[in-house]
This record gives sequence, structure tokens and C-alpha cells, in this order.
Amino acid sequence: MHLDFLPSRTLTLYLAKMFVTRILAVLAMLVLVLMMMDLLSESGKVLAAPGNGQAELLTYASLRVPQLIARFLPYSVLLATLITLVGLNQNSEVIAMKAAGLSAHQVLAPLVLTAAVVSLASFAFNERVVTRATATLKAWQASEYGPIPPDSDVRANVYVTDGPNILAAASASGAGAAMTMRGVTYYVRSDGGMIVERITAPSARYAGPGWRLEQVRRFEVQGANSSALPSLVVGRGVTPQQIELARVDPETRSFGTLTDSIARYEDAGRNSDELRTGWWHKLSGPLSALLMPILGSIAAFGLARSGQLFVRALIGMALGFAYFVVDNAALAMGGFGGYPPFLAAFAPFFLFLLIGETMLIRTEE
Repeated sequence: MHLDFLPSRTLTLYLAKMFVTRILAVLAMLVLVLMMMDLLSESGKVLAAPGNGQAELLTYASLRVPQLIARFLPYSVLLATLITLVGLNQNSEVIAMKAAGLSAHQVLAPLVLTAAVVSLASFAFNERVVTRATATLKAWQASEYGPIPPDSDVRANVYVTDGPNILAAASASGAGAAMTMRGVTYYVRSDGGMIVERITAPSARYAGPGWRLEQVRRFEVQGANSSALPSLVVGRGVTPQQIELARVDPETRSFGTLTDSIARYEDAGRNSDELRTGWWHKLSGPLSALLMPILGSIAAFGLARSGQLFVRALIGMALGFAYFVVDNAALAMGGFGGYPPFLAAFAPFFLFLLIGETMLIRTEE
């Protein structure tokens, strides 16, 4: 019987339904509270843009909510685990299940299976919704909440060099010869690196070669002279391919698109450790939901002997939050090459899986 991790269909459905409802309830509560706090801090910036009103606030919320769901879903699974297991203990249901011959792993199996389904749903949600919402929101923020670029494949805060000169843009959208940029600034520098001229324009299109700026404002540092031009071509040495490789944000790329970006980075001889770390984390990140029932399992067992319900719940919560701290630290280390990308993404998961399993086996099995 101990080898059968789901010995009862009725018990499995009962625990899974209880677990899912608590995950959804906790997630809705967290997202609602955090979205309200975020709107309080960002609504002034959104409404400061000319023409923005309530519709733009709703647009901001629709783009921000998927990010909050993706970020706090693992926390919701952790808190739901603690709430579910503490409730089962208070009602002596864990005691009844163990008296019926179920092991600790069999009690947790329905929760782990449910968390595995949540992990798969989280990966699909990240790929289909979160990456697109994040890309659009970052481009919108880069344009100071002006008109949202119609292209979903947007890049924010573009920065490339053209010899000694610098081409910067708030956002870029499109690909190849159809690429356009918004909020463009071109810095002309001397051989010594001093800025001698600044050219700004609200938009630019690829002119092949160079970029054609419209409604140009030109400022010469020496003499402080300012002038206006209808159009001007700058950055003849900058290609759309350089801009595509200039800034690749793993948060705004799907798994397949990020794979292509990494290949192009490596073909160009550029370091891809940061992108590979983000690539691996697209797999390990959703798996954190699978880990939470094991880390929170300390709240389910041993209460009848110790009576320390609150202390055990705190220990389970501390283990879960410690995982997220270590995970973020490992990602930072992998980003600048301190850890290999695979190790940076998966080492925290396997480390805390071993910790949770060790505590479970030594105390209950």
C-alpha cells in the first residue's frame, strides 16, 4: 500500500479540490491587494500622459495583472499548502488518514499532483500571456504611457553604438527593414568621447542604410545652437539586426523566441550566460509550485505530539520564502557568470527538494 501514492480516488479528489480552491482564493487576494497598491503608485504617471484616463488605467491593470499572477502563484501555492494542511490537522483528518494506513507521502500525493498541474498551467500562461503583456507594458512605460506600439514584439530602452556615436530609443518594434523606433536620441561624439551634438526625434524608420528621423530637433553643444529639421538620416552603421541583439529581455520572450535569440547571440560571438540562465529558469520557475507542498508539509505532521501548530506553520512558511530568496540570488549569480546557467536555475529547486524530503522522511516515514 505504501507504494501506491494514490490509494483512494475519493480522498484524492477531496484533497485536490480543497487545495485548488485555496490556491485560487489566496492568489485572488494577493493579486487584488498588490494591484491596488501598484495602481496607487503608478496611476499618477499613467494619467500624466496627455489624453489618458480611466480606460488607460484599466489597460495598465490588464497588463500588470498577468505579471502579478505569474510572480505570486508559487507564493499562493505555499500559503494554500499551509492553510490546507493546518485545517486538516485541526480537524484530526491527518490522524484519521494515517490511522487508515496512509504514509506521509500518500497524504501529500494529491497536493503534489495538483501542484504539478499548476506548474504546467503556469508555464503555458507565462508563454502565452505574461511574456506579451510584459513586452507591451515595458514599451508603454518607456514611452511614458503614451500611445502603445501596435506591434507586440517590442523592445524597451534600446542603446547601440555607431562608431563613437550613440543611438538610443525608448522603444523599438517590428523586425528587419520594417523596424521602427520611438523616442529616438542620437548623440554625436568627438574622438575624445565628448558629446558635441544631440539629435532627437519622436520616431525613426530604417532607411537602409541608416535611420530616417522625422520632426528632428538638433542641438549643438558648442554655441548652444538649436534648430529644427523635417527629416534626417543618422546611424548609417546601425542595422536592425544589431538592435535586435542590443537588448534581449528574457521576461519578454517566449521559450522558442528566446532560443533563437541565444543562437544569434552565440553566432555573433557574444556572451549568452544571462539569456541561458533566463532560458533555464523558464522551466525551473514554474516547477517551484511543485516544491511548495513538500516544503509546507511540516505543518501537517507531528502536531498531535507537539501541539505547536503555529510554530510548524511558521517553519513551513520560512522554508518556502527561503527558497525564493536563494532562487533570486542564484539567478543573479548566473546572470553575470558566477554560476553555470543550468546550475543557477535548478540548484535551488533540487537543494530545497532534498531538504523537504529529508525532513519529511526523518520525521514521519
